[in-house]
Amino acid sequence: MIVLLAVPIFMVIKYSFYDNVIINKNPVLVGLENYKTILSDVRFHKAVKNTLYFVGVSVVGHLIIGMSFSLLLNNRVFGPKTKGIFRVIYALPWMFTGAVIAILWQMMLNPNGVINYLLSVTGISSTKIAWLSDRSYALGAVTFMNIWAGYPFFMVSILAGLQGISEDLYEAASIDGANVFQQFFHVTIPQLKPILISLLTLDFVWTIFQFDLIWITTGGGPVYATETLSTYIYKQGFSRFQYSLASATAGLVLLACTIIAIFYARQQKEGV
Repeated sequence: MIVLLAVPIFMVIKYSFYDNVIINKNPVLVGLENYKTILSDVRFHKAVKNTLYFVGVSVVGHLIIGMSFSLLLNNRVFGPKTKGIFRVIYALPWMFTGAVIAILWQMMLNPNGVINYLLSVTGISSTKIAWLSDRSYALGAVTFMNIWAGYPFFMVSILAGLQGISEDLYEAASIDGANVFQQFFHVTIPQLKPILISLLTLDFVWTIFQFDLIWITTGGGPVYATETLSTYIYKQGFSRFQYSLASATAGLVLLACTIIAIFYARQQKEGV
């Protein structure tokens, strides 16, 4: 933990207070200048805006789809075999690596790919849309990919929580006259609250650091349309060789994640 976590974090924070480290043999302490440069960078503002959209829509999408599928798999309509088949199908996206998912969707979203073909066959759209190279669609496309890749984690976790809720609670609510929706909001959601808070918090942090999916499909383009903080940091460090600026950006992301981690720890403590 010290070698692989504490030391790198300390080095990144230290680098953020110097002028361009690694490139310069004798870096000079510049204090908060790197942070001022980053905060005044238009591309950083664009990356923050894209990241907030990417993270916000992804987390909400994961929650809605994961909750829907978990409720579907938890009902008594389907038999055990049918549920088993659907569990495997729904969990498939979770079994692929980010690179495989990126390449798969890159081929399907190609102007001559299967998505445009289906849209033309169904009559929804007759034009070939460049989903990943058009600024109007690129960010939404990569966000959709991330939702598709991440919802199984929510589905499996929520399904485990649903199976742990006592049937007596639903029977008591039914006797009191509560309908299905009232049971969902007054029994299911309160019982799942600790799990949902944990899922939302962890997913928020994980999605901020999503890199491979965006980098392989769009590289942050076109014209920074899908530039997020992860790709911004990578480009600062390994394309422009501005390691101090990259470290400063990473420091800001670390601060945001630390705040979320504190919130998560407090929620877990209250749950205990």
